[in-house]
Amino acid sequence: MDKILVVDDDLGIQKQLKWSFSGYDVVFAEDRTSAIAQLRRFEPKVVTLDLGLPPDPSNASEGLATLEEILALAPYTKVIVVTGNNDKKNALKAISLGAYDFYQKPIDSDTIQILVGRALNLFNLEMENKHLAQVAPAMDRIIGQSEGILAASKKAERIAQTDISTLLLGESGTGKEVFARSIHEHSLRKDKPFIAINCASIPENLLESELFGYEKGAFTGANKTTPGKIESAQNGTLFLDEIGDMPIGLQAKMLRFLQERVIERVGGRSEIPVNIRVICATHRDVQTMVAEETFREDLFYRIGEISILIPPLRERDNDVILLAKTFLTQYNEEFKTKLKGFSDSAIKAMKQHKWPGNIRELQNKLKSSVIMAEGTHIQADDLSLFVKDDEPTIDSLNLREVREHAESRAIRNAYQVAEHNMSKTAELLGVTRPTLYSLIDKYHMEDIKTSAK
Repeated sequence: MDKILVVDDDLGIQKQLKWSFSGYDVVFAEDRTSAIAQLRRFEPKVVTLDLGLPPDPSNASEGLATLEEILALAPYTKVIVVTGNNDKKNALKAISLGAYDFYQKPIDSDTIQILVGRALNLFNLEMENKHLAQVAPAMDRIIGQSEGILAASKKAERIAQTDISTLLLGESGTGKEVFARSIHEHSLRKDKPFIAINCASIPENLLESELFGYEKGAFTGANKTTPGKIESAQNGTLFLDEIGDMPIGLQAKMLRFLQERVIERVGGRSEIPVNIRVICATHRDVQTMVAEETFREDLFYRIGEISILIPPLRERDNDVILLAKTFLTQYNEEFKTKLKGFSDSAIKAMKQHKWPGNIRELQNKLKSSVIMAEGTHIQADDLSLFVKDDEPTIDSLNLREVREHAESRAIRNAYQVAEHNMSKTAELLGVTRPTLYSLIDKYHMEDIKTSAK
């Protein structure tokens, strides 16, 4: 359970906030000394701090000093300062010192619950980003912390500064080109060209001239001598995507280039030396193709001196949420939108979906949802995904889980019937508004809180 520290010398305020934060683990302090002691002991994610602390509660100096000490010891902790009605000056000063937000008395339970919920979400997101920076500091293009992606990232990082030929294996849309670019950017060739070509997207009769270039007059329409992709990558990196789709006749010429590091343009007779690193990728089972003699065995061993398997998105645990949050930030900037995140239903739907199109599918759904979303948070419907209702199973059939499941479903049903009106929702459920908000916090229904009327 998330911990919140309430710093206030007024016992009445302490009791009111304890009731408001019933869904959290709340600890209290009444002055600067006890606040720092509680901070060290419990490491709360959020602190509510009354600026009027003893020994001089009529002056904000002690509260501001406490704020500075809290942020010096725990810079990621979100501090919400609580001020008197006419103390906007000190509230703004607290913000300039690093407070997350401020709130003016008298305290309204609904409002301060929303502030704390948002502060917790920001704290958790920053912790995720901090963890990612620690586990994969070098391959910064590659986002994720699942076991499979970390293993692939570590392997890519270790080979980046060598010229060993690398074969990236994985389904379509898993991010093979992202891996290739990341390897290039962390290599000694990073300031030289990165040239990519998709062997499956170019007709067989044009692929050879695209790769090797051609001399003037080599064929009809060859009006001038044109270097190919291999030559254009001189001193840099050549990325051959979908190498498994390369025609068998062209594979022999590719093998000679990889062995000799020289090329001949189509229609040319002179050998051109080339100094490049080669990274290949495919979604095909190349070993089976070798057995079926549709891919040259000697070429397979030449391009795959090191192989890296990139796992599909469905096998990457919670990486889908980390990727979604990263892409949301990018698309907010690209489309000039201000969406704040994902509802619980959207997160659940993304975790349940099998993502047959992998990261490319996720990007497409997110772009559409950013443009079409009407609220502040993306919902499952915006992603064209559906949440599968998880009924309690016989293995987890205990009273607590059954009660939580039943209560959360009843709240959502009443909320829809009440057309997102919280007072009417509470009335339908036969509870007070504060009780309803406590249950919403308890079951982490952020989408209801942010879209309520």
